[in-house]
Amino acid sequence: MKIKFQSFASGSSGNCYYLGTEKEGILVDAGIGVRTIKKNLREIGLELEQIRGVLVTHDHADHIKSIPPLGNKYFIPVYTTELIYEGINRNKCIHEALSPANVRYISKEKPFTLAGLRITAFPIPHDATESVGYFVESPVGNFCFLTDIGTITPTAESYIDRTSYLILEANYDEEMLRMGPYPEYLKKRIASGTGHLSNQASIGYLLQAMAARLPEAGGRLSPLRHVWLCHLSRENNHPQLLEKTLELSFREKGLEVGRDLQVTVLKRTSPSGLYEISRNG
Repeated sequence: MKIKFQSFASGSSGNCYYLGTEKEGILVDAGIGVRTIKKNLREIGLELEQIRGVLVTHDHADHIKSIPPLGNKYFIPVYTTELIYEGINRNKCIHEALSPANVRYISKEKPFTLAGLRITAFPIPHDATESVGYFVESPVGNFCFLTDIGTITPTAESYIDRTSYLILEANYDEEMLRMGPYPEYLKKRIASGTGHLSNQASIGYLLQAMAARLPEAGGRLSPLRHVWLCHLSRENNHPQLLEKTLELSFREKGLEVGRDLQVTVLKRTSPSGLYEISRNG
């Protein structure tokens, strides 16, 4: 059996991810247009009718743009907490309310099953109405989605410890944000513990997570097989800068990207490659 993973878009302008098999699967967020979602699905051999549900991480516009039409018009179940649902319908960027008829309320840290995947939402710090990460257990390994998170909390870390495939935010470069055009209040919001993770913070955490998986550290944690760095800011980051920072930081620790850990920087506004993952990785 193989699990397919693809990012359809991953940036401050829109976010949407597919996870599942060749027969059925889920979306995580839907911050891009429905037509684009349909097109991207067809390019990997799937139709919208094969989507069993959409998981919502939080109620910011770049994650929920197409949530109402997917639920209201296409009758795709929307899995979200009650607070996030309320936030979706309050968001002034959304042109239609999401009908409760196609909403499936979830509770944090209470697993549920969808499309053959066991899914657990858990709380994360971010300045939305409410924000969650998702831990997804599949037949080929565990995935963890942390798309917008101000800091890695002990709760988030406990799920990452069981994860082999990690989707982790690297939103901004600290120097670009500091020197950039944003007003001071917005810079402080982004860099706060309820804002976003910087390149430096994300990479630092990856190095820490790798060290915790060494045999001399006990070796009891799930091996990290692949990390996708996501949600890059248009104004305060650049893929090549993130890749260079990643390579240099690894090299300082005697590590090499690709040899010691597979890390991919996801594209902001276009699909990534399609990853087909088997039990052996």
